[in-house]
Amino acid sequence: MEQIAFVTGADRGLGQALTVGLLERGWRVFAGQYIADWPQLDELAVRFPQSLHIVPLDVSSIESVRAAAQSVSEMVDHVDLLISNAGIGGGRAEFREGLDYEAMHRTYNVNSLGAVRLVESFLPLTDRGSMKRLCFVSSEVGSIALSVRQGAFGYCMSKTALNMAVRIMFNHLYPEGYTFRLYQPGWMRSYMGGEKGTMGDMEPEESAAQALPLFLNDRDDEGRLAMIDYLGAEWPF
Repeated sequence: MEQIAFVTGADRGLGQALTVGLLERGWRVFAGQYIADWPQLDELAVRFPQSLHIVPLDVSSIESVRAAAQSVSEMVDHVDLLISNAGIGGGRAEFREGLDYEAMHRTYNVNSLGAVRLVESFLPLTDRGSMKRLCFVSSEVGSIALSVRQGAFGYCMSKTALNMAVRIMFNHLYPEGYTFRLYQPGWMRSYMGGEKGTMGDMEPEESAAQALPLFLNDRDDEGRLAMIDYLGAEWPF
């Protein structure tokens, strides 16, 4: 059976690096694109004209996610690997700096509910996949046990909510043969703030190189949900 993946937030950064890595491994990839005028996915499609399909996607909209799932279902009958990577930042403000509650809502809508919309809409396709692997890009900021931040409410809370959403999905879908990956990608020089960051410990390609073996290989303890980082270490969440 052909190996098929769907990746959200594939326009740039980690999502694009994951997409490239899958294509180079021979996967057929449907790449969720939010920024229509960003050229890099189109350039990648020239390299992989038969195996890369660009799909318009806004994970904050259930209509958009359902349309993406419908578009994919018109081309293939299954999806083996679903990677929920799309995410936005939410500012770093503390109490006395003035909090933007609308921005917090937007961050939660994308980072937390976006993953739920994705899995719900793609279940008919992943149900027919041979791998049934659901992967989620989380963050150390979502760890309640290790939190030391005094601000960035929206982003931190959105990742904590994502972790809980994945836990609930795990409870429901693991007995049906699904396996899960919760990934802490590290501090990357990414586009989280809108432009390519200059600060960080690594490039997105470096984190993707560590993520892909985790996403693609089986684990000995699939019956236990764990958040694993780019070094292979487990984080409490």
